[in-house]
Amino acid sequence: MKGKILIVDDAAFMRMMLKDTLKKNGYEDIIEGADGEIAVQTYKAEKPDLVIMDITMPNKNGLDALKEIKAYDSNAKIVMCSAMGQESMVVEAIRSGAKDFIVKPFKADRVLKTVEGIIG
Repeated sequence: MKGKILIVDDAAFMRMMLKDTLKKNGYEDIIEGADGEIAVQTYKAEKPDLVIMDITMPNKNGLDALKEIKAYDSNAKIVMCSAMGQESMVVEAIRSGAKDFIVKPFKADRVLKTVEGIIG
């Protein structure tokens, strides 16, 4: 078992692509959420080893969810995803405690390198 990962993105297609990449590389325990509100609730209930979360989502965006999760658990490991051109949001995410960020559209090797660097 390589650790529990929570994937949060409002686009089901992006969640599926991330999940497929991770599963092909031995990460089996994967939970999904569609927005920041679900991310916070799921984090508290499931205590995943890593969260991979989109920044732009309905109900609660990824930055707000990141801050709420970090307030709840300062040791939470969170990687943000964002499309090109959102540099200011990425900087805010890192300042707010994100471990790293992945630019969309992401490359499988970049995702794996990031995940392995954080949870092995």
